[in-house]
Amino acid sequence: MLIYNTTFHVEMNDARNFVIWLNECYIPEVEQSGELRNPRILRILSHKEQDSECFSLQWEVEDSAALHRWHTKQGARLNEEMLKIFKDKVIGFPTLMEVVK
Repeated sequence: MLIYNTTFHVEMNDARNFVIWLNECYIPEVEQSGELRNPRILRILSHKEQDSECFSLQWEVEDSAALHRWHTKQGARLNEEMLKIFKDKVIGFPTLMEVVK
């Protein structure tokens, strides 16, 4: 089992709308593929800045091949959509992690 994590750095004025967009648009669309499961949105507290917030969006994924399939079919397009909506006010950094225990 792998965890696909994306850490998002979001300008403060757009943070609320970004979380709404994740919940109402992004997550439901990703779930339709069946490749990524059990989403969690977390607020990152250790990197608090005055003008921005950081969030982590985590998914469970079976293996790197499944993640690659999802990214090719859907992920790249959703990232482009996010850029159109939020422009440079949201930056995401993906990390792939393996569950050890």
